[in-house]
Amino acid sequence: MDEMDEELKCPVCGSFFREPIILPCSHNICLACARNILVQTPDAESPQSSRASGSGVSDYDYLDLDKMSLYSEADSGYGSYGGFVSAPTTPCQKSPNGVRVFPPAVPQPPPQHHLLQHPGSLPPIPRNSCITCPQCHRSLILDDRGLRGFPKNRVLEGVVDRYQQSKAAALKCQLCEKSPKEATVMCEQCDVFYCDPCRLRCHPPRGPLAKHRLVPPAQGRISRRTSPRKISTCTEHELENLSMYCVQCKMPVCYQCLEEGKHGTHEVKALGAMWKLHKGQLSQALNILSDRATEAKEFLVQLRNMVQHIQENGVEFEACLVAQCDALIDALNRRKAQLLSRVNNEHEHKLKVVRDQISHCTVKLRQTTGLMEYCLEVIKENDPSGFLQISDALIRRVHMTEGQWGKGTLTPRMTSDFDLTLDSSPLLQTIHQLDFVQMKGSSSVPAAPMLQLEECCTQNNSATLSWKQPPLSTIAVDGYILELDDGNGGQFREVYVGTETMCTVDGLHFNSTYKSRVKAYNDSGVGQYSKTLVMQTSETNPGSCVSRPAVAWFTFDPASAHPDIIFSNDNLTVTCNSYDDRVVMGNCSFSRGVHYWEMTVDRYDNHPDPAFGVARGDVLKDVMLGKDDKAWAMYVDNNRSWFMHNNSHTNRTDGGIGKGSTVGVLLDFTRGILIFLINDEQQGPVAFEALEGQYFPAISLNRNVQVTLHTGLPIPDFYTPGEADPTGSVC
Repeated sequence: MDEMDEELKCPVCGSFFREPIILPCSHNICLACARNILVQTPDAESPQSSRASGSGVSDYDYLDLDKMSLYSEADSGYGSYGGFVSAPTTPCQKSPNGVRVFPPAVPQPPPQHHLLQHPGSLPPIPRNSCITCPQCHRSLILDDRGLRGFPKNRVLEGVVDRYQQSKAAALKCQLCEKSPKEATVMCEQCDVFYCDPCRLRCHPPRGPLAKHRLVPPAQGRISRRTSPRKISTCTEHELENLSMYCVQCKMPVCYQCLEEGKHGTHEVKALGAMWKLHKGQLSQALNILSDRATEAKEFLVQLRNMVQHIQENGVEFEACLVAQCDALIDALNRRKAQLLSRVNNEHEHKLKVVRDQISHCTVKLRQTTGLMEYCLEVIKENDPSGFLQISDALIRRVHMTEGQWGKGTLTPRMTSDFDLTLDSSPLLQTIHQLDFVQMKGSSSVPAAPMLQLEECCTQNNSATLSWKQPPLSTIAVDGYILELDDGNGGQFREVYVGTETMCTVDGLHFNSTYKSRVKAYNDSGVGQYSKTLVMQTSETNPGSCVSRPAVAWFTFDPASAHPDIIFSNDNLTVTCNSYDDRVVMGNCSFSRGVHYWEMTVDRYDNHPDPAFGVARGDVLKDVMLGKDDKAWAMYVDNNRSWFMHNNSHTNRTDGGIGKGSTVGVLLDFTRGILIFLINDEQQGPVAFEALEGQYFPAISLNRNVQVTLHTGLPIPDFYTPGEADPTGSVC
C-alpha cells in the first residue's frame, strides 16, 4: 500500500490528512490548513476591483473570472460562495509540497482565554475571506458559513486512519504546530490526542476539563475505531440528516433542502440507491484499470527480457565482428576499433531507450496501483453520503488514468535486433572505406502503391485497375509494374510496365477470379507490392451484359497473425498453442459490396469461447476479438453467444457451438451491417450497424479450438442484399 501515500497526504502541509474537507473543485485539504491559506480581501474592494488594482504586483498568477466559474446556482451546491475569482494581492509563501500558501492578510492575536477554549472550536472567519485551492489554484469567496460550508470527507479520514493503523505508526499529538511529538494521552470527550506539553497548556486538569477522562493513546485509538459513526448532517441545515441525492447538483441533500432550498425542482433519488450505483460504476472502472495494470506488468516483463536479448545479441554480434576482423590484414585491424565502437554505441543506445521506457512505465504503474488501492479502500467505506461526495471525482480520475494506458504506451520503442551486416569481401585497397552495410532501407525505394477501389472494375472479360502513391510519400517513382495471376490460382506474371497509374487488361477468361497487384520502382530498386485485389470476370458470353457480384477467395494470413497461431491446410485451418485468446485475420480486406464466409469447428474441447467477426488492420492480437475498438465480433460457447465491440457485451442469445458446427459471417457494405449465423440459422439480431471503411475477416481462439475457413460462398438464401459492388475486396 506504499503507492497510496500521496493520495492520503495534504497538498499544503505534506502530512496525512487531518479533518479533511472537500473543496468545490473536488480536491481535499486539512481543515487547519484551509484556515492557514485563507486570504482576507479589503472590505471596500470587490473581487473585480481587487483584481484590477493588483495587476502586475501579486506573486500569484491571476485567474480569469469567466474561465474559473466551475459551479453555478443552477447546477451546484456551492453556488452561495459567490463564484471563483482571481486571487487577491497577498504575498505568498511555499508549503512543504511546493504549493503556494497565502497567509491571512492581518495576523490574528491569540485569544486570552486560550487555555479554556475547546481544541476543536474555531474562531470566526473574517469577512470577505478568500481561499485558493493549492492544487488547481481556483479561488473562492466564502459566505457567512465560512469553512463550515465545506463538507467533511469522512471517507478519506477513515482511509487515512486505517492506513496509519496498518503501518503501526506511533500516535502523534494533534496540537503540536511544527513537529508533532508522540502522544501520551487521549481525551475521550474532546477526541484529541495530546503530548504532555500540549495537555498541560490546552487541557489543564481544572474547571470543566477536570471531569474529562484521559486514556492511553492505544486505548483511545481502539475506542475511536469502535465508536459509532456519526450520522451525516446537511451543511446548510445542521439539524437535518442527509437522506436524498440531488441528481442535477450531484450531492446529498436533506428533506429541508427539498422543501425550501434550490433543490426543490431538481430530480432526487434515494441515497442508498445512488450509493450502490456509484459504487458499481467505480468498481467497473477499476476492473478496466486493473486490466491495464496487468498489461503494464506483463509489458515490464517483456522489456526486461528485451534487455537480456539485447545484451545477448550484442555479445554475439561483437564476437562475429571480431572473428571477421581478425581474419583480415593489419590494415583491417586499424578499422576494427572503429567498427566495434559503432556496435557498442548501437548497443548502448538500445539499452538506454529500453531502460528509459522501463523507468517511465514503472512510475506510471506505481501511480496507477496507488490510485487503485486508494479506490478499493474507499469502496470499503459504509458511509453513503461521504462516498458520494468523492465518487464522481474518483471515477473521473480512474477513467483518466485508464486513458493514459492508450495505444502506443505498451509498445516497445526499440527492437532487440541489430540491423547491421558486415561485408568482408572488399579488396585490400578499399579497407579504409570499410563500413557497415545497413539493411536495405525502405526510405530509398518507393512505397507500396495504393489501389483506388472506386476506379477498379470488371466488364465482361476485361479488368481495369487504378492506383496511386501514398499521400505522404516523397520518394520519386520512375514507373510501375502491374502483375496478374492466371485466373486459376497460379503464378503472377507482368502485364504492364510503365509510368501510367491506370491499366485495362483485355482477353481474360470468363467466369474466373483474378488476383492483381502493383509495385513501383526507381533507381534505388523496386518497392513493396500493393494489397492484392481480387476481381471476378463475368460468367456470361461477351455479348451478354449480365454479371454477378464478385466472390472473394482468401485464406488466413500468417504474416499478420499472432505468433502463437498454428496454420495448416494451405492456411485455411488454424489453431493455437496458447491457453489465451489469440487473433488471426484473413489475407483479404473488404470495403464495399456484400461478402459471406464460413468457418467449421474441427475441434472444440473444454467449452472455450472463440470469437468470430471483422477487424481493422491494427487490431490487438493478444486479447479476445472485440476487446478493443478495432474489432466487431460474436463470441460463443457451447450454450450461448454475445456480440462484443470495445469490450462492450450485448445481445446475449441462446444457442452455442460444438465440434462440427458452422459459423457464418455476413458483411453487407450496401447497408453497413454485420450478421452472424450458426449452422445456417441467423444468431440474434443484426449484430452491428453503420459499418464503413476497410475490414479484415478475423477470429480469436485458444488451443482448445481448431477451425477451417470456407470462402467464395454465395450469399445465404434468406438474405436479400442491396446493390452489390464487385470491387470491394483487397487481399
